[in-house]
Order: sequence, then C-alpha cells, then structure tokens
Amino acid sequence: MIDLYWMILLPIIVGSFSVILPQKTAKKIMVLLQVLMVLGSLANFYHVRVNGTVIQNIGGWADYIGISLRADILACAMVLLTTFMFLAMVLFNYGKSYSDNLFLFLFMVLEGLITGIFLSNDLFNIFVLVEVSTVIISVLIMYKKDTRSIYDGMLYLLINIVGMSFFLFGLGMLYKKLGVIDLFGIEKVLSTIEDPKSIILPYALIITAVSLKSALMPLFSWLPKAHGTPSAPSIISAVLSGLYVKNGVYLFIRIQDAFEPVINTSDFFLLMGFITAVVGFVLALAQHDIKLILAYHTVSQIGLIMMGINMHGTHTYWGGIYHIINHAVFKSTLFLTAGMIADEYKTRNVYNIHGVMKRMPMVGYATLFAILGITGAPLFNGSISKYLISYGAKGSWVEYALVLVNLGTILSFIKYSQILFGKAKKSGKAKCDILRKSVVLILGTMCLAGGIFGRWIVMIMFNVEFDVDPLAYWMKVLIFILSFLAGISIYFGLLKRNNFFALVNSFELGFNGVCLSIAMFFVLILGYVAIAL
Repeated sequence: MIDLYWMILLPIIVGSFSVILPQKTAKKIMVLLQVLMVLGSLANFYHVRVNGTVIQNIGGWADYIGISLRADILACAMVLLTTFMFLAMVLFNYGKSYSDNLFLFLFMVLEGLITGIFLSNDLFNIFVLVEVSTVIISVLIMYKKDTRSIYDGMLYLLINIVGMSFFLFGLGMLYKKLGVIDLFGIEKVLSTIEDPKSIILPYALIITAVSLKSALMPLFSWLPKAHGTPSAPSIISAVLSGLYVKNGVYLFIRIQDAFEPVINTSDFFLLMGFITAVVGFVLALAQHDIKLILAYHTVSQIGLIMMGINMHGTHTYWGGIYHIINHAVFKSTLFLTAGMIADEYKTRNVYNIHGVMKRMPMVGYATLFAILGITGAPLFNGSISKYLISYGAKGSWVEYALVLVNLGTILSFIKYSQILFGKAKKSGKAKCDILRKSVVLILGTMCLAGGIFGRWIVMIMFNVEFDVDPLAYWMKVLIFILSFLAGISIYFGLLKRNNFFALVNSFELGFNGVCLSIAMFFVLILGYVAIAL
C-alpha cells in the first residue's frame, strides 16, 4: 500500500517541477504521473477492500490531535475515480495549445487537493484544502482571460469564500464545545454529550457551507456560472461538474455520519434533494446553451443523489453512491463532447447544431451513450443506480417523485439530443483529434459497461451484494419506455411550440442574491433542527 499523503503530494510536487520543463516533456510526464496515480489508487483500494479501513496520523501524533488521513472503501473508490478522470482529462487536452506548463501545474495541484479532501479526516484540514482548491478553480475558470469567464470566476471565488466562512465559524464553535475536530472524534464525543441543543448552531453553520458546495436548492446559482462559462476549458467544466461537486456530497455524507448520534436531518435533505432535482431540470429545459443545459442538469442529478443517500435504506444509499460514480462518467463525457461540438460548429446554441452523428460520428456515439446513461435507459449505468434508489423507495412518495425527476431528465435530453440528428450545414466528416475522440468514446462505452456489469461493479467496489428483482427491473424498463414516449409527446407537442420558460430563462442570482439565499438556508436549517430536537 502507498502512504496516503503521497497520493495528495505527488501530483503537486511533480506539477511544480513541470513548470521549468519544456512543454512537450511536461505533458509526457503528466501522462506518466496519471498512470502511476491510477495504479497507486488501485493498490490502495485493493488493500482497503481486503484489510479494512486505514487511518494514518501525520507526524505520529495521537488520535484526534494531529492531522489524520482516513481511507475506507468509499474514500478509496472516490480517489480511484479522481485519478482515472484526471488521466482521461490530461489525455483529452494533450494537444491543446493553451494547456501550457502553468495550466498543467494548476490542474495537478487541483487533483492533489481533491484527493486530500476525500482522504482527510480533520475538519480544519478539509477547510484549508477546500479554500485552496476554490482559488485554483477560480484561476482555471478565468484562464483564457475572457471577460465573461473572469466575472464568473470571481463570482465563484467570492461566493465560496462566504460559504466557507460559515464552515470556519461552525468549526470554531464545535472545537470550543467538544475539544476535537476530527470526524471520528466528533462522532465519539457526540455519543456522550448531555446537551445536544448546544451543537445546533455549529452544525447549522457547517452543513450550510457543505450544502453550498453540494449545490443544493437554493444554493446552486454559482454552479451554472462556473461550469458553463463560455470560454472555460472543456476539461475544467468536466472536472467541476463530473467530479469536484462530488466533494460537497462526500463531505455531506461524512458530516451527517459524524453528527448522527444527536442530529438527524435526513427527512429535511430528502425533501431538499427532490426540490433541487425538479428545479434543476426545469432550469435545464429553459436553456439554449448546450453547456448550460448540462450544468443545470448537474444540479438536478445532485438532487437525485441526495434523495438516495438520505432514505435510510441499503438499496437507496448504495444506489446514490453508485450514481455519484455514474454521473462522473456520463457528465464528463457530455461536457467533453459539448466542447468538441462547440469548437466544430462555432456555436453553443442547441437549435443551431444539427447532424453531429454524420459530421462527428465517434463524438456522436459517445454523446448518445452518455445521454442513455443519464436518462437511465435499460442496459446503461444510470439504469442500475436509479433502479436501486427506486427499489428502496418502493411504496413511499419518493417512488413517484423519482418518476417525475426522470421524466424531467428525459425531456431535457430529448431537447439536447436534437444536435445529433438532422442535416448539418457543412457536408463531410469533421476533423477531430484522434486522442480526443478515443477518450470520449472510451468514457461513453463505460456508460454501457456500467449498466451491463453494474451489479458486479457495486459488489467489487463496495462489498455490497444485491439481487435484481426481474419483475421490478422490467417494471422500471416499462416506466422508462412510457416516460420516453410521454417526453417526446410533451416536448414536441407542447414545450417546443410554446415559450413557457422565457421567464425562467432570465432567472439569475447575483452575488447579493446568492448571499441572501445562503443566509435563508442557514436560518431554515437552524429552525428545523431546533424544532426537531
């Protein structure tokens, strides 16, 4: 097994040295580094899978005093996902001129920070990692120095600074009360606390910041600006939407587990997840920009994931976890292909792009596979994770809520998939970099493999076995077919002919509006917990 701190430090150290190397040499070293990172994360995953959770105290300090790194099966799976996705992104961007040494350095630092967030067990260490990663991401968003991207990058930076200020205040109050900021230590101390109401305020402050990072309703307004800004590199949009936003969901899981002995807000976040999912697909339907459609649908899918992990069922929880991985794959594929399509067609307007399957067949098939994945089509990865969530929700209102959410997803991607068909303005095949085409096709094929072998993937990765009820699965297939037919009828018969979403399309919160929504969410969660206790 590789020491956990090397998984964090190695990309940062190698990225730092790459700044002084020739650009071609630096790119080759980055590819080699990512291959080694994938192998290292695989080795650690296997070790934890066989031997159980590993905790390393940096500097040899006793438990709960110094910085500790924790690798359990979930953390190792997320690190493995991170290293694989960064390998794909480095290969995808290999031939791009803007991908210079400085860009590669920042990108590698971001990988180390994301890995650190997944492995850290100390809340203050997590705060520092999140803050530094926020600065790095802001710079990467603004890297091409376009006016819009600079505005979006600065807005992202300022909003997240405000949100993490809540986290820091809550952390300070928690330390004063408990004398510990290690997540294991918090869970241990809270199980013996005499006055649970004394930690309501620090919990509300911390979970507000985590909900902002997770892009929950109404705290998601920053996400489309950061993920869909016009001139941001495609790999940045793909990493942010497919991977980085999962840091927030992962922290949410860890924080909830730590506070569970005294505070249980699962029902609240189950409802907020549903609202987030609905608002996300409604706003996605309102967009004309292909990247904004994808960005708002990240909001919707985060809502779906939150529904799964807050339902107290084995099927729903692991369905939500598997959907985190699935979403990383199909949403990264969609953002990468969207960038390639926009470069070729010189527009991001969904109504002005046609015939992608004819002009860019490999890109078109990758996009189609990713669309089938995100909509939960039979045999594709989204169908397995959505099946698990819906199976665990059987008999409750959530079962019907999931049908509505998936119908909204289907509607959005019926709109989006129009770019694949029709007659292109230019004849002939577009010239695309073979490495880029290969990366997106591999990722698209993984959407299919994740469906066909989904049961075994969940078993291998998380040591969780479940039986697929043939009747329940085929009922889900029937519901998907009916939803698809209903989606076609609703979209072409009603939505496309009427401008229902003109008002929604103009909805956009500025910095002041986002700050107000953060304060409102904090008051809401504070009141809910106070009443619940």
